[in-house]
Parts: sequence; C-alpha cells; structure tokens
Amino acid sequence: MAKKDVNEMSFLDHLEELRWHLIRIVIAIVLVGTIAFISSRFIFDEIIFAPTEMTFATYDFLCKCANFINVETTFCGDKIPLILQNRTMAGQFSADIWTAVLAGLILAFPYVIYELWRFISPALHENERKYSRGFIIISSLLFFIGVLFGYYIICPLSINFLANYSISAKVDNQIDISSYIGLVRASVLASGLIFELPIIIYFLTKVGLVTPEFLKKYRKYALVIVLILSAIITPPDIASQIIVAIPILVLYQISIYISKLVIRSQRKKAKR
Repeated sequence: MAKKDVNEMSFLDHLEELRWHLIRIVIAIVLVGTIAFISSRFIFDEIIFAPTEMTFATYDFLCKCANFINVETTFCGDKIPLILQNRTMAGQFSADIWTAVLAGLILAFPYVIYELWRFISPALHENERKYSRGFIIISSLLFFIGVLFGYYIICPLSINFLANYSISAKVDNQIDISSYIGLVRASVLASGLIFELPIIIYFLTKVGLVTPEFLKKYRKYALVIVLILSAIITPPDIASQIIVAIPILVLYQISIYISKLVIRSQRKKAKR
C-alpha cells in the first residue's frame, strides 16, 4: 500500500486493515499450533518436562561448576524431588491445547512481527521502510534468545529451587500440571518479551518519548526495577536474581546506545 493511500484512509479504514493483519496472525498461530498439538508427546517429554530431570544440560553445567569450586549444591542430585499430577478431568487436555497455542505463538513470532510491521510501515518514510527486513530479523532473534534464556536459565533455576524447598519432611512436592506448565510458560514468555527492550526503546526514541539523557538519568531507578523484576520471575535466592539481572542490565545499556544512534540520525536529517 502506497503512503498516499495511508493519508487518505479514514480511522475505520485503518481498523479494517488492522483486522486483516490480526486475522492472518491468528491463522498463522493456529496452523503452527496444530502442528505442535500433533507433536505434543515430543514437546512435553523432550522439552517441557526436560527440566525435571537431573540430566538437563543446565543442571549438568552448574553441577560441574559447583564441583570445580568444591561447593555443595542441589544441582548434583540423582533426582529432583518433584511429582507432577493432574487433578481435574480436563487438566491434561487443557494443558495440551494451551501448550500448542504457546508453541504456535513462539514459532510464528517472526511472521507476527512481519504482519505488524506491514501495518505500521506504510506510515513511515521510504528510507525508514527499507530497514524492515533488519527489524524483523533482529526483533525475532532477540525474542528467541530471550525464550532460550528463560528455558535454560530461569526455568531450571526456579524448578530446582522450588522442588527442593521444603518446610517439613512430612510434606511432599506433588505439583499440579497446570502450576508447573504455568511456571514454564511465564518464564519463557517473560524472558522473550524482556529481550525486546532494545526494539521498544528504538521506537520510543523515534516518537520522542525517550532520549539517551533520560535513560542515563534514570539508570539507577532502572536498576531497582530490574532487581524487582528479577525477584519476581526467579526463585528468591541471590544467585538466581543476579544471573537474570545481568543480561537485562546489558540490554538496558544497549538500549541507551541505540537511542543515541536514533537521535544522531534525526539530527543529521534535520541539518539537511
């Protein structure tokens, strides 16, 4: 759609255009989710339930690190004291459906970004639209890195800590499947979205809501927010919170640099 057509479109026309983009997004998620539903046994056994086994890659790595510095840890045990159970008639079916939807959203994320960009890009200048491919690739890459970070770092740290936490030897950790999958889902999605911070800062700088000076001025407040966020999405131990906080702080610093580049580019265009 040409840029002049965008200027001539009414508010209802924009809503209609957005509706079709959203419909295509939903169709893509449903198609990918259907494939995930068909492959649900593999997804559950090899991916979702993998962090409940001590053979999981993260536990193996942390166990080797603990042995190297001669520190006792729960990462070197034979088995995680965790029993998963289903206590509702439709519990496993619901878990299967929602997991398929989640898998569809994650795997179809590049297409989701592509459709959203197609809706936004006609309102941009020609020289801004030519960078659309880079935007889609970078935002998708950041999202997938965040998903992997949540799966390989936050999930195993949370599961290991909470499964080994006990108020009494008389209490067994028999966890409902919905609670377990909810933890995995929240960890993965939250991490994926958090890693989109540089993209968010890019657009906020573009529209003038954020500047590098603003980000630097409130860096100390951002640090507090990051620590609070880390405490929310990780178990309440200092080591886990630091592990999660470090990449978020790095992303914040990268966002400041990106904001500087945007401002510098806008100033150069203003001088022409």
